[in-house]
Amino acid sequence: MSLRDIGSLWQMAQKPSRLIIGLMSGTSLDGLDMALCRISGHGKETTARVLEFETAPYENAFKDDILRIFSKKTVDLEKLTLLNEQTGNLHAGLINAFLKKHALSPSEVDCIASHGQTIYHAPKRLHGLAAYPDATLQIGDADHIAVKTGIITLSDFRQKHLAVGGEGAPLAVYGDYLLFSDRQEDRILLNIGGIANFTYLPSDGDTAKIVCTDTGPGNTLLDALARRDFSRPYDRDAEIGFRGNVNETLLTRLLEHPFFKEALPKTTGPELFNLDWLGSFLKEPVSGEDLMATLAQLSARSIAEAIISIHKPAAIYVSGGGCHNPLLMRNLQQLLPPYTIKNFDELGINPDAKEALLFAVLANEAIAGKGTAIAGLPAVTMGKISMPG
Repeated sequence: MSLRDIGSLWQMAQKPSRLIIGLMSGTSLDGLDMALCRISGHGKETTARVLEFETAPYENAFKDDILRIFSKKTVDLEKLTLLNEQTGNLHAGLINAFLKKHALSPSEVDCIASHGQTIYHAPKRLHGLAAYPDATLQIGDADHIAVKTGIITLSDFRQKHLAVGGEGAPLAVYGDYLLFSDRQEDRILLNIGGIANFTYLPSDGDTAKIVCTDTGPGNTLLDALARRDFSRPYDRDAEIGFRGNVNETLLTRLLEHPFFKEALPKTTGPELFNLDWLGSFLKEPVSGEDLMATLAQLSARSIAEAIISIHKPAAIYVSGGGCHNPLLMRNLQQLLPPYTIKNFDELGINPDAKEALLFAVLANEAIAGKGTAIAGLPAVTMGKISMPG
């Protein structure tokens, strides 16, 4: 990195606010979430607004390519290598189209925060290999994004979390704490993506009491079943699930899996919760509709039981694709009657934009912050910096 580059970063850090594009591409592979965010301050003085948001859908050919290497122990190494560069190029092209649509020049944007595309998440609890550490891997090379957009790009946020003793996930806790803590209300910020996770934020502000954890499958099994058995990318409006009935015998078997019995916090991924995993529990034929209904209840039960285990009634704010599944949301409300369940937009943020915003906050902290100690981990900032020149 040149002295000129260091000077650019210094100047960005001194600004009272920064314009940052946050990017998120989740396990659902529906597209690239892009949130143009105005972020002021840092640490507990951080404030953020989402100025523009959209999800640029992926073409089926790209999805199929990713699925060939996604969450698989054995893959074509050439395909993996090529897709690292290809994903970076694709994301750069989508960002450039986003800039053009909103009449922005690259010089107006301070930086890009790129989560990348997770292709394998391997905490020790999953791989079980004593000689190897917790690990995770995201592709979508940030140098390609920086060069092709002309904008400083921060990426690979999860590796620092691993390096200081975390599992690389969930990272939502940092942005959740900085943006959404409230002195009047205990809050649970529930994100139902492919994998469901939540952050518990106590109203007394004590970071030692914060809990951030995965709970198990959110949409990943529902989406996989919709693709395999119904040739749909997902079960829109729970149309399939509402036609089915929960198979209580199967549900009981699924919930006996050891992951659901582990203490919080914990992380997981589609490496565990996939259709092969589901098939290992099927002892008799179950219709596709009944499977969908059962899996929606599995997601709801595992979320509800994890939330109840922290023994703190709180207001629950829901984001992620799962908040658009009316069957899943109905199940949650039935399982959590003492809790008030609200859509995340009641906090002033589009629930679909939340994850992209949180990575923009992580980039802001890396540029202008000092790090925040949360959940037993030291105060660190996350993200590797790619310069455009």
